[in-house]
Amino acid sequence: MEMLSSIHGILLGSYGVFSVLGALVLLLAVGFVGASLKVWSAALVALMIGFGFPWWLMLPAVAVLALFNVTSLRKSMVSTKLMKIMKGVLPKISDTERTALEAGVVWVEGDLFSGKPDFKKIMKEPYPELTAEEQAFVDGPVNDLCAAIDEWEVWKTRELQEEAWNILRREKFFGMIIPKEYGGLGFSALAHSAVIQKISTRSSAASITTMVPNSLGPAELLVHYGTQEQKDYYLPRLAKGEEMPCFALTEPTAGSDAGSLVSDGVLFKGQDDKLYMRLNWNKRWITLAAISTVLGMAFRLRDPDNLLGKGEDVGITCALIPSDTKGVDIGRRHDPLGVPFYNCPTHGKNVVVPADCIIGGVEKAGEGWEMLMSSLAAGRGISLPSVSAGLGKMASRAVSAHATVRRQFGMSIGKFEGIEEPLARIAGYSYILEAMRRFTVGSIDQGIKPPVITAMAKYHSTELSRKIVIDGMDVMGGAGISMGPRNLMAIPYIGAPISITVEGANILTRTLMIFGQGALRAHPYAYKEVAAVEKNDLSGFDKAFWSHIGHVVRNTCRSIALSFTRGRLASSPVAGPTAVYYRRLAWASASFAIMSDIAMGSLGGSLKVKEKLTGRFADILSWMYIGSAVLRRYEAEGRKKEDLPFVHFALQHALSEIQNAFDGIFQNLKVPGLTWLFKYVIGNWARINTIGMSTSDYITHKIAKQIQTDGEQRDRMTEGMFIASDPEDQMKRLDTAFSLVKKAEPVEKKIKQAIRSKQLPKKALHLVLDEAKEKSLITAEEYDLVKEAYTSALDAIQVDDFSEEEYHASEVKTESSGPVRLAS
Repeated sequence: MEMLSSIHGILLGSYGVFSVLGALVLLLAVGFVGASLKVWSAALVALMIGFGFPWWLMLPAVAVLALFNVTSLRKSMVSTKLMKIMKGVLPKISDTERTALEAGVVWVEGDLFSGKPDFKKIMKEPYPELTAEEQAFVDGPVNDLCAAIDEWEVWKTRELQEEAWNILRREKFFGMIIPKEYGGLGFSALAHSAVIQKISTRSSAASITTMVPNSLGPAELLVHYGTQEQKDYYLPRLAKGEEMPCFALTEPTAGSDAGSLVSDGVLFKGQDDKLYMRLNWNKRWITLAAISTVLGMAFRLRDPDNLLGKGEDVGITCALIPSDTKGVDIGRRHDPLGVPFYNCPTHGKNVVVPADCIIGGVEKAGEGWEMLMSSLAAGRGISLPSVSAGLGKMASRAVSAHATVRRQFGMSIGKFEGIEEPLARIAGYSYILEAMRRFTVGSIDQGIKPPVITAMAKYHSTELSRKIVIDGMDVMGGAGISMGPRNLMAIPYIGAPISITVEGANILTRTLMIFGQGALRAHPYAYKEVAAVEKNDLSGFDKAFWSHIGHVVRNTCRSIALSFTRGRLASSPVAGPTAVYYRRLAWASASFAIMSDIAMGSLGGSLKVKEKLTGRFADILSWMYIGSAVLRRYEAEGRKKEDLPFVHFALQHALSEIQNAFDGIFQNLKVPGLTWLFKYVIGNWARINTIGMSTSDYITHKIAKQIQTDGEQRDRMTEGMFIASDPEDQMKRLDTAFSLVKKAEPVEKKIKQAIRSKQLPKKALHLVLDEAKEKSLITAEEYDLVKEAYTSALDAIQVDDFSEEEYHASEVKTESSGPVRLAS
């Protein structure tokens, strides 16, 4: 009897345990699918009945549930009190911050921030192609421009060749974004990007010179905001290169914080009864300023006499100032690491111009910040990501060719595992850069201009390209450090920090813009709550706040369920080898969403200054986007099997970066009363049950092998770069040697076999060629092929040297009293 009683007790106890577990699973399932409040209420009531709750406990619980389900009661009894509390908690958003937040449109970052991304929808986002006209321009005038540039001569003389300038003007390179009706090319963002990408594979100075007038500048602002008179006058002249524009934004005390401008303009009425402005400015780092004919100028406009009816402090304003106006100084240059593009200071003292110089006319006075935020959002997604993608392709092709033709210890250095690793990173990062470039400009061509996405693209493309040039220099070795016309990597290596610095310094972009801006913009409810509180909109707040609570509950349940199943409960829009990545990204999104809410809720406004934390959140959001872009590329390009190693590398790297960021958050997030939970429990669990995957040696071997294989795939991976037809051009020289060496490989294997069988002496291949031919071990044609390959390879790996006279002729001399010039 005692045994039966014990068994009965165990069964009852087990039943109780299983009942509790079943209840938890039920609640987890209700939360996982994002059920409504009514469904939650019904589930809770059912559980209370099922567990036999007493009526005196059930009645209050049901009353509370009823309260939350009746909107009018909830608003009057709960939401109104919560809104008063939040008024004292929420950080105040300045006008400049609000303008930045409201610029552009939220795109796929909203999905990634939601905790439940719709990858089926994301995979249907446009992946654009060039039109026939745009492709003809890339294949024609862009090739002509690249052919006219000798980058080493540009480096030595610090000037683009005259023919290059002629082509830039004649073929309307400065008018790519100007509509055709004004004489421009009217290109898409993709075409604009493709042009910059190809030029960047030839010349850093030329790519910067071309991209700036087509990015943030007078043309961009005029197209969107100019008066008809301003458009009719300036746009045709800008398109033809008759006017050379620049845009003066940055100041000594207003760099990445462009909103803190101190350059000012004062509005006054002239003796002719017309409105004028008196401007004073001190700008620096202004590209093309020294050769400009018209300066786009950002300044704070004051109106002491309230002539415009907008008050004394009108706000940040943009205007067009002819460079020959009295008081304008554009005579000096900076020296950006020796890369010879025009980067300059400009000063203005008591510069008087008509008020109708304001872009858009006096009606647009004070609206300059909004103009700048919109234009910068687009420019960040095109210019520097295109330069980075071009650099990645050039490095992939050049460095892999060098690794193939360069021999040590009797074999190509590209076959050594130590070389395979950086080669795989170069080619793998290049694959990522192209995916991000195409996907991002696709959004801009839809008119979206997503500022958070373009900030991600700018930050990560420039950081990856910096890593590419470092790896490239490591593989090139002595050929990378010896300056001269044969060195393709040195100038990009020297200039890498320039891209890191401009269009918003990368440190600020990562720590403040991507997540700081993205947390409010991309979150489905946070900005709505803030806006409702500021407007004292109770209905709006009630709807946003309780939707936010549901959002938190859903993502908590999704994060737990996906963590325990390692993402298997998430759906994938495709089957096959990439399905696991969609599921892992969905898992990452759910965990990111709930941790974002915990950080915002616990830290409030102080999260703004917790830049180490916001940087880690930014990394997660960014790498989710990059992973999505890579998957979109793989789908758009036909799911080619041979591309899978690149996809595996990219997604495994992305997930590894996401995991590292989560580890940092769990270790460092301070939540009152719960810090220990994140640091020791959740953090340790996350390190055991990782989202991330380390990239396998097998994958890096496959990538290194494929990028060193002559054929269609290698050409696709480097499509869009410039390769000269001149056999004396180093890229052409490397390409030729690479092809010959690959063709000669089967013959070399025959010779090596003959050496192993002792038919030939054990010597270097080129030393036994004649004997191999004499013994008929190889044919005459094979002999010629190996000899040509050897000669071509030997030529390709040579480095430049100079006589003492030649070496000193290119010395750079500086004088404190004037611009940097080369000694004659």
